[in-house]
Parts: sequence; C-alpha cells; structure tokens
Amino acid sequence: MGYTKEDVLRIAREKDVKFVRLQFTDIFGQMKNVSITVSQLEKALDNKCMFDGSSIEGFVRIDESDMYLRPDYDSFVLLPWKDRVARLICDVYCADGETPFMGDPRNVLKKVIREAADMGFTFNVGPECEFFLFRLDEDGNPTTRTGDVAGYFDMGPSDQGEQCRREICLALEDMGFEIEASHHEVAAGQHEIDFRFDEVLKTADNVVTFKHVVKTYARRHGLHATFMPKPVFGINGSGMHTNMSLMKDGKNAFYDPDAPLGLSETAMQFIAGLLKHVKGITAVANPLVNSYKRLVPGYEAPVYLSWSASNRSALIRVPASRGMGTRVELRSPDPACNPYLEMALCLAAGLDGIKNKLTPPAGVNKNIFEMTPDELKADGIDNLPGSLEEAMVEFQKDGFIREALGEHVYTKYLEGKLHEWDMYRTSVSDWEVNRYLPKY
Repeated sequence: MGYTKEDVLRIAREKDVKFVRLQFTDIFGQMKNVSITVSQLEKALDNKCMFDGSSIEGFVRIDESDMYLRPDYDSFVLLPWKDRVARLICDVYCADGETPFMGDPRNVLKKVIREAADMGFTFNVGPECEFFLFRLDEDGNPTTRTGDVAGYFDMGPSDQGEQCRREICLALEDMGFEIEASHHEVAAGQHEIDFRFDEVLKTADNVVTFKHVVKTYARRHGLHATFMPKPVFGINGSGMHTNMSLMKDGKNAFYDPDAPLGLSETAMQFIAGLLKHVKGITAVANPLVNSYKRLVPGYEAPVYLSWSASNRSALIRVPASRGMGTRVELRSPDPACNPYLEMALCLAAGLDGIKNKLTPPAGVNKNIFEMTPDELKADGIDNLPGSLEEAMVEFQKDGFIREALGEHVYTKYLEGKLHEWDMYRTSVSDWEVNRYLPKY
C-alpha cells in the first residue's frame, strides 16, 4: 500500500516540515520545482497547485500557460541536507485540472506503461549511472581537474572522491534508495553508484533524484559533479547502462529454461525491437552534442548495432544471471538523457518487437572493436549515429518515435535539438582557433 493524503500530512506534522518542493522535469530532463510552505500542502495534495507552464522550456505557449501539479503521494520524502524540507514528485496536468499534459515526460512514460499493462507486462529497470567529480576554481566555477589518480575499483587515498561518494550513498538511503554498490570508475575522477532496480516509473524518478543528490553533496565537499557524457578528451566518458526486464504473472518474461541461452521468445523479440528502433532512440538516449564524443570505438562505449550474451563490446548485452535475474542491458545511453523519455522509448521499442514478433540477428561473440570495416559489413553490423545531427535524422525517419513520444514532446524535442546542433555547428571552438589561426 502506498501513502495516502492523510499519511503525507501526518508525516509532515511529525517531522515539523516547513517547506515542500513540488518537483517535475522539462522535456530535456532538467529538474524544476515550485516551493510551497507546509500551510499549502493540503491544497497541493488536493491537486489545486497551479503554475505558469509557459516559463518551462518545451511546455506551452504564453496564451495557454496555466497548468496544475498533481503530486505522487508515494514520492514524499524529507531532503537529508535541508532542515525540515520535503519533496513531492508531480505529474503536470492541463488547465482543466483533469487532463494529463502530454508534454510532461512523466506522463509520456505512464502512457507506455499502460500499453505494457494492457499486454500483461510490468517493466523493471536498473540503471548504472556514472559521473565525474571535479574541483572548483577560486571563484567557485567547475574545472576538469580532479586531484584524483585512482582507477577502476581503487580506494582512498588515491580515490579522493571516496568520502563524498560515501555521503551521497547515505543520503540516498535516507531517501529510500537501496544502494547495491558504489565504486571508483575507470577514469580519474569518475564514479559509479548503483541502486536496486525497480518498476520503471519509480526508477526514472530515482534517476532524477539521484542526479540532484550527487550534485548537492559534491558542492558540500567543494566539488562539482557532472553527468556530461565526455568532459575530458582521451579518457572514458560516462554512461548510463540501462538494464531491463519484463514481468508477467509474477514471473520474469525474459526467462525460459528450455530455450537457447535461457532467453524466452519474448526476450528475443524485445531485443529485436530495441535494435530496430535504437538509431532513433539515440537522439533521446544520447541527447547532447557532447554525447557523440563518448560514442566512439576504444572507450568502452558500444557503437555497433549488435547483441550478445557474453560480449561487452556489443550494444545490447544479456548478463549471465538467469531466472528472476534475466535481463537485457542497453549500453549506449548516457546520464545526460531524460530518463522518463529514454525508458519510455526503450519499453515502447521492446513492445513493438513483441507485438510484431520480430526476430533479432544472430548474437555476436567476437570483439567488435577489433573487427575491420569489411568484417563488420560482412556480418551485417551497422552502427549508431555519429553525431547529434545524424541522430536527429534517424529520430525523424522513424515514425514509431513520434507515436511513442506523442506529438507535443516529439515536436518540441526536435525543435530544441535542431537548434542546439545549429548553435554548435556555427560556433567557433578553441580547437579551431588554436589549429587554424596561426597557420592561416
């Protein structure tokens, strides 16, 4: 059983809460919030809290700006770093107060969840979020200096972010997360904290909360946390490997002990759906110009359209666990993405594979990074888009993407990302100045 309105009001009284943050995200995954005093909490819980949607990027025009925030009671939790401040994650509703606003990424995900439920499925997701901790300069601005010489799984004193990471884990546990592991990643200053998989809506909420907590505690340690995919040239970037499984009638629908590799027909069809649509999904799963500096061979980020039950160079990997632990891991997404939209598209693509009984190509067990272009071509292995521009072309070519996201999010996302690419394309970088100004 989840929280009721009375539960939330009671906890707020018992904990002497003074302020409540009503949180939501824009279509690009940026957290927004309206802060209210506790005297307004009951009004908010009755779905009567209005805000100006025209001020949020990708939401609505100025002439249709009145929108309502509808809190998810189960998301009520105190913020460990703020005295007597709590938060509620909200869905956004239209001006009539009754119609879900389909420009709200959380509502987009809920729409696909309902589609899965109609097919008898629930969707579980476990993300692996990587990030960097960098030093601040004397003015408090972020740098790309780490003061950290640690590598994969190293400990302090080499790992100078260890204490910060420890406090992040404790804060997340205070907020209801189940932390499964935390460790230093491959690159200097790079970290990973893994929390337990959950039903997809809760997981997407958790990713947004996770990023906020990481950034907050980094600042408390005089550091800057970034989920930028590739902040430093020549070293690994940060990914958000997305582990997924479908449940049906209390069982893992991806597991079949009698099938090859222990993978059910449903699992194979889900993989096929992902592979069919992953080029278009990449525009959402890897949303920045910078994302494509990570998606290059040689830095552990998969760029080739393939799947495998044993090969970490494949785009889609099936980890060894079977039974209830059977899952599919998409390795291309990065943590700059909007998790609601990324997970909605992954689920929708998998369901499309199931509905249309798609069959994936044969799994690839070679090290794809070592294959020549001719070998890749001979094996029919295609690759992901190489830039945000290419990704947006694929985004527009796949009509499934438009249907899954809905007209509002699709149009606004396309508009925003084409503008971002155009700004990048026409800007002059330090690399260009340093290389060309002296010579020409």
